[in-house]
Amino acid sequence: MSRASVDIRRLVELVESFPRQTVAVLADLVVDEFVSGEISRVSREAPVLILRHRETQLVPGGGANAVNNLADLGARVLPVGVVGDDAPGRGLLHYFRRKRVDTRGILRVSGWQTTTKTRFLAGWTHTTRQQVLRVDRQPEGALPAAVTKKLEHAARAAAARAGALLISDYGCGAVTPSLVRKLRARIATLDSRYAMLDYAGCLLTAATPNEPELETIYGQRIGNHVARLETLGAKLLRKLRLQALLVTRGKDGMAIFERGRQPVHIPVHGGDEVADVTGAGDTVIAAFTLALAAGASFVEAAKLANYAGGIVVMKRGTATLTREELLEAIGGDLTGGAHSAPRTKE
Repeated sequence: MSRASVDIRRLVELVESFPRQTVAVLADLVVDEFVSGEISRVSREAPVLILRHRETQLVPGGGANAVNNLADLGARVLPVGVVGDDAPGRGLLHYFRRKRVDTRGILRVSGWQTTTKTRFLAGWTHTTRQQVLRVDRQPEGALPAAVTKKLEHAARAAAARAGALLISDYGCGAVTPSLVRKLRARIATLDSRYAMLDYAGCLLTAATPNEPELETIYGQRIGNHVARLETLGAKLLRKLRLQALLVTRGKDGMAIFERGRQPVHIPVHGGDEVADVTGAGDTVIAAFTLALAAGASFVEAAKLANYAGGIVVMKRGTATLTREELLEAIGGDLTGGAHSAPRTKE
């Protein structure tokens, strides 16, 4: 079992080059809505809490969170996806335009429901609010053929202009293996929540499943069995014909697999107490892809993704990190500092 050994100063150089990189993102675009309220009392109608509404916040989720992380890391981002002609879709477009993200590749489709995950957060006046309920709204049926054709055209154009293509499949209908098979990119990374094996035959560089997803694919529990992890990781690497596979393992860190090399294990930084794991997997693939676009080796890119994941899990809600925060975390290693462990996926 190999451990990661990288030049910290090299990581700094890579992060400093992020603003010179362009990344295309083919994604299932999701809106994360957070409705916060103060607990008023228990309802007389049913044994439920009555909340006094305080705030509603809309932030990019799913593949849109990967876009948001890339933008905050300084990259030029070219998102491609679909939203409905509804309030969440308009809100997401407005959010990105305020950040000067190029939204020309995001198609507005009449009659399509923008995937929206609404989380209700409740707390007393002087306590931290906790999630008490989540309501999901998702599109039904497939995209019209004419929209799929426009999506393919937009994805081809974005991939041709970018140094890397990030593919984020949340099972919402916009991102499909058949579409990805038609795309070509110098670097192509994949995060697929439910259909990783369906992308066999696509021209991919790397993929970033978490350990539970790897267990589900092969129906085996990994736990503390490192040998089993290495067997399954190598198997998926071969199946998808990848150059690299990054498996995120929560408190056990990460493992990076490459063709013709021994797996490299990256330990967690700091303790395993985290604030919120929502969307951390989007941060991981964003940092990993951006690092590859900047010329990082797979191990270097995994190390940077490890830092990035450790930063966002210490923030509440669907969060991003900045290039300055990442540089500060790397600088902590130069002086013996510690960092938190990444958690991935919702």
